[in-house]
Amino acid sequence: MPKIVLEHVTKRWDKFYGVDDLNLVIEDNAFVTLLGPSGCGKTTTLRMIAGLETPTSGKITIGDTVVYDSEQGINIPPNKRKVGFLFQNYALWPNMTVHDNIAFGLENIKENLPNVYDDAKAASGLLAALAKPKEVVDIIKECVDKKGKLDEQKCLIKLIDRYEISMFSAQKLLKYNLQGASNLEETAKKCAAELEKVVDAAKKDAAAKGGELDAEFHCIVNGKPVSSVRRLSKEEIDLAVRRVSRIVKIGMFMDRYPSELSGGQQQRVAIARTLAPKPGVLFMDEPLSNLDAKLRLEMRSELQRLHLETGSTFVYVTHDQMEAMTLATKICLIDNGLLMQYDPPLKVYNQPNNTFVADFVGNPVINFINAKGNQVGANLELDILGGVKAVFKPNEALNMAQWRKELADSLAAKANEEAAKAKQKGYVEKQNKEVPFNYHVALVDEMEDYGDEVVLSDEDYVIGIRPEFITIDGNIEGEIYSSMPTGMETTVRIAVGNYIITGVMFGGMVYNLGDKVKVGFKGNNAILFDRKTGRKIALGALEID
Repeated sequence: MPKIVLEHVTKRWDKFYGVDDLNLVIEDNAFVTLLGPSGCGKTTTLRMIAGLETPTSGKITIGDTVVYDSEQGINIPPNKRKVGFLFQNYALWPNMTVHDNIAFGLENIKENLPNVYDDAKAASGLLAALAKPKEVVDIIKECVDKKGKLDEQKCLIKLIDRYEISMFSAQKLLKYNLQGASNLEETAKKCAAELEKVVDAAKKDAAAKGGELDAEFHCIVNGKPVSSVRRLSKEEIDLAVRRVSRIVKIGMFMDRYPSELSGGQQQRVAIARTLAPKPGVLFMDEPLSNLDAKLRLEMRSELQRLHLETGSTFVYVTHDQMEAMTLATKICLIDNGLLMQYDPPLKVYNQPNNTFVADFVGNPVINFINAKGNQVGANLELDILGGVKAVFKPNEALNMAQWRKELADSLAAKANEEAAKAKQKGYVEKQNKEVPFNYHVALVDEMEDYGDEVVLSDEDYVIGIRPEFITIDGNIEGEIYSSMPTGMETTVRIAVGNYIITGVMFGGMVYNLGDKVKVGFKGNNAILFDRKTGRKIALGALEID
């Protein structure tokens, strides 16, 4: 499957930058989720890769093909990019059956395709079935009701799925009437003999052209299939429809209309239609947003299975961080058109690049605690929570003076790069400029935010602690502010002075509002951020003096 590479891709509308200088590599067979708040640029990114939106500048490569290059003037249309697109609203034709909805895109394909000996391929599928005639009879008998009447539709679907044949072949197999044959083996051999003639005729025709048949019944000459500009045959279309219906388990719904299906079934039809042309890349734009919570959970599992079975590269847009965490091999987190982090889900969760990423990923949300202090030896001595003395012990050696110098060099280099861009011809100043993320510190008495600018120094830090690393057997005095049990776990909010700390306690524990507790921090997963820039400094343990 193809790898997707985005190089310096920008999309702007006048002075508003929807996507700003995005560099991204999506490996083949990856499941990448584009995650971020509404309006951050994730759908725009997806649409640019698919060809539904034209970038302002940059370069996009799918596999070995450059599909867009602003400098070279390349812009391959969407229908030539060999990608599938699954929309949020499914976009099924209400006046078409499920079969026709899936087949619709296939019927409109007209391009250079390998020629196929359809009759011989169909005959080969029937020969495989006739090799085990008793099995065919058993399948047919399974579809006979108590009154002895054959459920023909059910029988055809079972034959199609068992032998991976088309509807036309299944109907032919049923017409052989093997279940009524006086001598099953002889009847099967007689039918097979006629089919073998069809296969032999195809082989002779291929040999006459100087080639031979491959497993898909293409005529291979000099190592390449003989091809021509053509449409798909009815046999090819039906085989493709039946193949994807098996994958998403909707074989029994082929004759129904979308209005006769549940939301989950309509979702499966939309997926099948997208998979039918065998796209190398499958794009999905919030496809589960219209489903209820239980069905969304089931469909997440189905999408994981589909990714494994199809071997395609999946690119999935969502603003639901739970979907991103559970589905993705990598999360691409975007905010204000800028790439914030591109890593596997657990790394994004445990090692966020900045306070925005830490805040956006995780439910319940991370605890942010303002801190003030300096490095003393290997550790940082800090004041937190209105006067509590704490020590941050980094997991790896940390030199704050060196870190500050590298940060200053990085900011200076970025400023120089922006200044150089501003001098280039055609430069448009960005209206939606990058600003530090305004993280939220939970308080008992929330003060009105008047937007007053706080003067910060190099002594100002932010500590981020996930709720699962909060304990109630520490040494900071607090009381239960709220308690929300869910059975498997209980989310508690603890008031420490005017500050609120959120913790997750596993097990069927019950806490009463107002109960006095002792708050502590466990493990070495506390995250130290620079308060001025919001950037991550280090991971470590937070201990109370």
